[in-house]
Order: sequence, then structure tokens, then C-alpha cells
Amino acid sequence: MYSGAIHRVVGNPTLGETVLLKDFLGQPLALGAYSPQSNIRIRIWTWNLDESIDREFFQRRLQEAVSLRQTLYNLRIADEVETDAMRLVHAESDNLPGLVVDRYGDTLVVQYLTAGVELWREILTDILMEITQVEHIYERSDVDVRELEGLPKRAGLLRGSAPPERVLIQEGKLSFWVDITKGHKTGFYLDQRPNRFKIAKLARDRQVLDCFTYTGGFALSSLTGGAKAVTALEVSADAVALAKANLAINRLSTDRVEWIEGDVFQTLRKFRDQAREFDLIILDPPKFAHTTAQVERASRGYKDINLLALKLLRPGGLLATFSCSGGVSEDLFQKIIFGAALDAGVEAKIIERLHQGFDHPVALNFPEGAYLKGFILSVSKS
Repeated sequence: MYSGAIHRVVGNPTLGETVLLKDFLGQPLALGAYSPQSNIRIRIWTWNLDESIDREFFQRRLQEAVSLRQTLYNLRIADEVETDAMRLVHAESDNLPGLVVDRYGDTLVVQYLTAGVELWREILTDILMEITQVEHIYERSDVDVRELEGLPKRAGLLRGSAPPERVLIQEGKLSFWVDITKGHKTGFYLDQRPNRFKIAKLARDRQVLDCFTYTGGFALSSLTGGAKAVTALEVSADAVALAKANLAINRLSTDRVEWIEGDVFQTLRKFRDQAREFDLIILDPPKFAHTTAQVERASRGYKDINLLALKLLRPGGLLATFSCSGGVSEDLFQKIIFGAALDAGVEAKIIERLHQGFDHPVALNFPEGAYLKGFILSVSKS
């Protein structure tokens, strides 16, 4: 509940404290966590007033979240690549606002992002250790959103022995090193797992350009799918080094891949001026809009990069383009791509819509959980 919707606060609840939410007539509605500094003043724990917010409550919620992943993974094994890395808790979508838990083999990486889960941090960590029986739990609460809650950034070991800086995970036929201490988010883009599998199928005999490759997820998937050649762009030197390590551990030939360390926007303009062309281009940029106030600026960025990519595609080429900005809806993103296609002078058809994997579910009462949206476009000259 936003601060503007609150008429009156009785008493002086502390950071993360459980409070009773009432309607204007004084009738009890729900129990939630109070955050005095955040614009989102109350995050709902439960609408069931018979529940108590205690250890047993969080035990049930965490067990439900972990069991759901295991059940769905078992049911969809024919459609999903085998993996030992998965999101176990997806915050509001698992009725645990502000809690993110990713599993990488025998290591959990957790983020406590809101006042409510911060208050219960030690108990939640203990329960996660009991349920998963992992060897290490590492915290990556070193993100800006905590400052909106009045919380300091924090990272470090929570339980077990210190994990290695790099953790090795399996995703289908591929292995990936994950930097859990300094990597983006919790270290790896788990949400793109099913889309990497799709790109592998599309890449056969194509010349591929993978923009914002990070540690090489789409680039390596393209190589294993039979790509003729892959050019991978990434601005971070550390990410490129890890991508090359991933290439080596999978014993893939270096002859078919070109690593370019540099700004993607500038590099695409350089490619345009050089008249380079590709058969498949992947755009998977970081979040351009962190707040709704940044959506207009982000929209210009998305249009610019998609316009450049569309001009680099050969007739009959494919563009796989993504946005992970929650404030940019799928409808708006489609309109942005349409505008880019018009300016590029090409015709583009959506052949598939892409979203995050099943381990990143979307609660019906929290549509913002559907943050990752993407399109595979077939492109021809206008």
C-alpha cells in the first residue's frame, strides 16, 4: 500500500514491524510489514487475519515456493533443459515481498530487499538452510532499492563455509561459471534460460550478433546450436573474461566467436558504417528504466538500439529483442519496436513472444512480476 493511501497510523511502528491494516470504517483487512521511509508504506503478508506472522508462517511460504519449482521442473523436464540452477523464491509472486532466492548448485544467493524480510532475515536464512540443505548461503543485498527502504547495502556469507568466488552450474549441455560475489543481480540471468534454449535452435548456420552478452549465455547457446559465427559485445571487461572462461570450460572452438569489449551503442553504429550484416541479432540489455519516471528516456534507448540492429540484419534475418524494465509494458515495448522498424525501412513480423522461465512465476495480483518481455521478429526489407 502506497503512503498516499494511508489516512492514519496508530502508534509508532518500527522498520519491518507487522501491522494490522484497516479500511476507512475501521474493519480489519490484512497484515503487512511497515516501512516508514518507503513510498510503499505497507507490503502485505496475508489477507487471512487468522494467520500469525511467525516462524511457522515463513516456513510454510518458503516450503510452498521451493516445492512449486520442484513440481514444475519435474513436469516440464521434456520442455526444459536440465539444470542445477533455479530461482526458488520470486518475491511478491511467492507472497514474500522483497525476498529473492536463487540456487546455483549447492549455493543459495539471497537478496533481502524490503524492511519486512530484513526484520525476519535470520529466521528466513535458517529456514532456507533447513529446506534446501545447501552448503553455502551468500547474500547479495547490495542494490540501490534497499536505500528506498532506509536500509544499507550489504553482501557476504550468511551460512555455511565460504563458497568459491565462481560457482559452476549446468544448463543443458552447457556449463557456466557464475560470479556470485560481484556478478550482475545474483550472478546469472536465470530468467533467460528457456530463451537461450530457443536461440540455440534458431542459430544453426547463421551469423549471430549477441549484444550485451554478459558472461556469454546467448553466445554459447548459439555456438552449440550450430551458428556459423558469433560476434559477442559486452562493455564489462570482467564479464568478457568470464565469458571466455565459459567458452573454454565447454571446450568450444574459439575460431567461430569474436569477443568485442566496448559500448554496444557505439559498436553498432560502427558496424552500420562498415556495412556489416548478420542473420540473427540478440538484444538483451540491462534494465533501462528503474522507475516509472525513467520510462520515456528508456523508450528512446530501446528504439535507438533496435533501430540500429534492424539495419544490420540481412533480409530474412531474425531479431530477438528483450526488455527487463518493469515500467515498460509489453504493449509499449512492441510499439517502440514498431517505430524502430518504420525508421529502419524494414518489415518485421512477430513470430514468437518470449518471457521469463517458469521459476519466475507471476502472481495475478502482482502483474509487475512479468518484467521480462521479448519478441522474435522475422525481418525483410520494406
